[in-house]
Amino acid sequence: MRNKRLLSIIGLLLIGSLLLAACGGAAEPTAAPAPAEPAATEASAAAEPTATEAAMEEPTEEVMEEPTEEVMEEPTEEVAAEPEATLTAEEQAAQASAAAAEAVAAAEASGKTPIRWFVGLGTGTDPQQIEAQQAVVDAFNASQDEIALVLEVVPYDAGRDTLATQIASGAGPDIIGPVGWGGSNAFYGQWLDISQYIEESGFDTSVFDPALVDSYQTEEGQVGLPFAVFPSATYYIPEMFDEVGLEYPPQNYGDSYMLDGEEVDWNWDTFTEVAKRLTIDINGFNSTEDGFDPSQIVQVGYSPQWQTNPNYISAYVAGSVDIVDGEEKGSYSVNMPDSWMEAVNWAYDGMYGDQPWMATGPMSAAPEFGNGNLFNSGKAAMAVTPLWYTCCLGDLRDAGV
Repeated sequence: MRNKRLLSIIGLLLIGSLLLAACGGAAEPTAAPAPAEPAATEASAAAEPTATEAAMEEPTEEVMEEPTEEVMEEPTEEVAAEPEATLTAEEQAAQASAAAAEAVAAAEASGKTPIRWFVGLGTGTDPQQIEAQQAVVDAFNASQDEIALVLEVVPYDAGRDTLATQIASGAGPDIIGPVGWGGSNAFYGQWLDISQYIEESGFDTSVFDPALVDSYQTEEGQVGLPFAVFPSATYYIPEMFDEVGLEYPPQNYGDSYMLDGEEVDWNWDTFTEVAKRLTIDINGFNSTEDGFDPSQIVQVGYSPQWQTNPNYISAYVAGSVDIVDGEEKGSYSVNMPDSWMEAVNWAYDGMYGDQPWMATGPMSAAPEFGNGNLFNSGKAAMAVTPLWYTCCLGDLRDAGV
């Protein structure tokens, strides 16, 4: 239905590194040979020269230089450089922790208060992320002279064990993150209630959505603040909106949306309606139109990329959902929060309802739909995913999608 598309991806945020030597030498000059002495004439021929003869120089013999042997350097054996040893995640973590300990000691020696920032329970360990985080550290340290912020980045594979060891030894860090629910829940009971510090510092928590602030309230108190907690964005392909005459999603949080000439809230209901109109079958019908064939979908309106899919609820809330056996085989009931149930039903309707807007599992796994990376295949008009997905979007541009 469509040839190449130029991808324009609109995100909300972007987070932000890239010797040549030559040498040479000149060979020493060889010494020139000494000139040969002229041969002596026989005495019998030594007649007195006339004045004219005296005025003329006798020809001298041309001195030929003896050829010198060219000195050939003996070839030296090339010594192959030994490959650098690859460190395990645990060894890399040990190095990072040792470097952080040295930085902490240096800060204390200079009279500053060291604050350790531990990264390794979630994202944040890629080179470009480390560079951005170090820039934050450098900017903060340059802004004042009382605190020394120290960055400690350990590989994700060794993050939990490293942190557990540090906490057990009484040498835990001061700040931990980025970290998601799984990483933080692994250390339940170890977090500090920061309510007192929020109050004493006068920090205005209203800069965050109250629901997000409350989500960090546990029996321990306020154990965190929702700063950059895997911020997500709606990614979309403008050309798909243009083809069906729809406005692009709002560019600013809280902005309204124009649908059918009417200004409406950009909420999940509006999102769903737009996604339906962007779901197209092989004959060009969208899922709200008569004649739409759900078995011949060539483009979906929405793709929940990776762990934004409601199907992941069971993985994230293991132990929070009760599954009860019924009296008969195949009869089961489940107890879960209403909001979770609504999300699951919404996703089910998106795949199997009368007006679908999402790809089923088999469809999204098909080669023509990206083998699971559906938005990257150019067959989904919208996707919601955390910002780390920006790393992969260049593939679409390079492929001419």
